[in-house]
Amino acid sequence: MEVPARPWPPPVGAYAEERELFRLLQNMLEELLIHKPDDPIQYMINHLKQNNDDAPRICVLGPPASGKTTVAMWLCKHLDAIRISQETLLFKEILALTEEAKAYKERKEKIPNALWANLIQERLSNVDCIKQGWILEGFPENQEQAWMLQSSGIIPRHVVVLYASDTVLIERNSGKRLDPFTGEVYHTTFDWPSDPLVQQRLVKPEDLSEQEISKKLLKYHRNFPGVFQIYQKVLKSINADQPSMDVLSQVLTYVQTRHRSAAPFTPRILFCGPPGSGKSLQAALIAQKYGVVNICCGQLLKEAVADKTKLGELIKPYIDNGYPVPDNLVTKILAERLNALDCMTNGWVLYGFPRDIEQGEQLQKSHFIPNRVFFFNLPYESIMERLSQRRIDPVTGERYHTTFRPAPTPEIQARLRQNPRDKEENIEKRVETYYRNIKELEDFYEDAFHVNADQDPHVVFEFIESCIIKPLPCKKLKSL
Repeated sequence: MEVPARPWPPPVGAYAEERELFRLLQNMLEELLIHKPDDPIQYMINHLKQNNDDAPRICVLGPPASGKTTVAMWLCKHLDAIRISQETLLFKEILALTEEAKAYKERKEKIPNALWANLIQERLSNVDCIKQGWILEGFPENQEQAWMLQSSGIIPRHVVVLYASDTVLIERNSGKRLDPFTGEVYHTTFDWPSDPLVQQRLVKPEDLSEQEISKKLLKYHRNFPGVFQIYQKVLKSINADQPSMDVLSQVLTYVQTRHRSAAPFTPRILFCGPPGSGKSLQAALIAQKYGVVNICCGQLLKEAVADKTKLGELIKPYIDNGYPVPDNLVTKILAERLNALDCMTNGWVLYGFPRDIEQGEQLQKSHFIPNRVFFFNLPYESIMERLSQRRIDPVTGERYHTTFRPAPTPEIQARLRQNPRDKEENIEKRVETYYRNIKELEDFYEDAFHVNADQDPHVVFEFIESCIIKPLPCKKLKSL
């Protein structure tokens, strides 16, 4: 029987995830298979020297008048990337194939797809596009162009498709105006420039008749399904019939996301929050669905005492007298559990530790670095309502709540007891202690997610789950 391989120890796994080694290797393998270099080793060395794996590679597509130019230009300014469009390729670049493409244009003939693909490939091979990344506006227009771009190794990471009804697009198109100096697009109704000098030099683009735009829309609708088929895994459709800042915000949010990777991922999840915020319930739900180990620090200490371990004997006097257990002893017990094979193989979800910055630093020094951290936010009134009305049945151990889950019979109701921890004065002390330390801990875990815990538990779970399964956004991209 084959012995299963032991998982990497925490420091090694954390290093690989922190440095994104799996993503790096995956990108290099993709580049090798696409470009098929004669000398793979030298090619990989050059690829690593370029250090451009996070450079944007974005296609902005959509029907005429959907706002492609506005979105592409805004993204270029925001991400410091290079914008590539028909206009820039034909009139603003000096490329080997530019004159050939212009000749077709002058003869009013259609520029062949192969020529467009070669033009784009030539432009994207320039140093600025390699280092800064690129925004390809309006390409590919059809499935054949998409296949040609892919065969040339031009594969976008994100494809943004703008959409609106034909009626809206035709109406927009009639008011479209172009600044010949900057190439920016304005509209007589929706987006008129405030600068009088810009107003004076605006021109009406060619082919703006309703008949011409209708023909272009028909052609777009005919070709788009083929493009969608190729890019559907990296494509996001965004409604262009809304305020421009809403469109731009949604586009930026999408291009900042990373697609799910096939790289190994061991969940190391940390829940922080005030008492009564639902940490234990959410930890149980996550553990049940994903098979990670559910670790409550307080319960772990009690188990160590009950099992009469060496560390358990050391912490027993503290627990019996109601004193806080020293951090160094808690960390040792926690490290012993997190080093267990099930935690290293399946991952873990931890709550109840750390409670302050010192404990957070100790956890990190022990090489237990969570890759998802959540802070649960709950108003003081809700904390009081949830905890002060909790009751326990001393016979069965079942928990009840006077409002949300009352006892089913008068007999059970009569024997219910309240845990001293759930008395209002004790809750106040616990909440005060939590908020006294939490700000520094939030700063320590700067990439943490903040959860509105004052809502249905299943809604909270769905939010947490979405944050766990999606890769973290790229830090190098700016926010709005």
